[in-house]
Amino acid sequence: MSRFKKLLKWETALVFLLALQIVVFGLINPRFLRLNVLLYSVNDFVSISIISLFVTFVIITGGIDISVGSIIGLSSVVVGILWKMAGFNIFATIPVALLVGAISGAINGFLVAYVGVQAMVATLGTMLLYSGFSLVIMGISGSSAFEGISGMPLAFLNIANGNIFGIPNPFIIFAALIIISYILLHKTKYGRYVFLVGINKNAARYSGIDHKLVTLSTYILSGTSAALAGIILTSYLGSSRPDLGAELTLSIVTAVVLGGTLITGGSGGVIGTALASVIVGILRFGLQMAGISSQYISVGVGLLLIVAVAIKGLSLSNFPMVKKLFEKAIRN
Repeated sequence: MSRFKKLLKWETALVFLLALQIVVFGLINPRFLRLNVLLYSVNDFVSISIISLFVTFVIITGGIDISVGSIIGLSSVVVGILWKMAGFNIFATIPVALLVGAISGAINGFLVAYVGVQAMVATLGTMLLYSGFSLVIMGISGSSAFEGISGMPLAFLNIANGNIFGIPNPFIIFAALIIISYILLHKTKYGRYVFLVGINKNAARYSGIDHKLVTLSTYILSGTSAALAGIILTSYLGSSRPDLGAELTLSIVTAVVLGGTLITGGSGGVIGTALASVIVGILRFGLQMAGISSQYISVGVGLLLIVAVAIKGLSLSNFPMVKKLFEKAIRN
């Protein structure tokens, strides 16, 4: 029975799916199988991966955050404006951008937890607010929103484009954040509170847990991670633009749901999200290498989201007869 459960483990299925992706895209384009190509492909989707880890916290509480894409652009604009227009040292702009991301997340969390606005409505509104604010301050600075702000120092560009012993910096950052988010969610009292809030807010309140504060904190984590992703993306592209994260929201939500987190809250995990974010990233990167036009990539991501939800809904646990046959096949 334990062997059966292990085979059915969602994370195991994700590993097989990732391996299948690599094989299929490798057959389409042999360059895809080169180790250095796979390692440096992380640069193209590390923003999705980083944000997905912490949006997982939000969705486990029963919420959702669709404003993260606009926070990416806002943090990118903050870096560029402070550096070029205000004369800040480029590295001094980083904590300011992270603070802006945290404040943006706190506004989302306050609207959801304390005002009682439905999470989808609240973050849709702030998504428009943050993206509009990015365009406004970019316009006030006299810079073109389309061209952005470029010419940043090489040391800043190396945040995303450098490497340590041949391992790309974004890969190292992503790995470190997996460890941090895993410990925070699965090994601390705070993580247990997050799950309890998602399972039953009333039970959490009767247990003495400030469920509003816990909910607020998850949005702050989400906003801060979006700001960090914005900084890394700005470094990678060498340009500060308000539209950097405009197309990433679907991929982020797909990664969290594909990773096994219930959209209704109360269940999920960081490892599944990490694997799923790589799957989504490899899908986007692989389709590009296969010569698929970028305008069709969202179709692939959308289909992946639908299939993931369908498979989770039609899990073997819902079909006792199929489950028994599967167990018998394993024993034989």
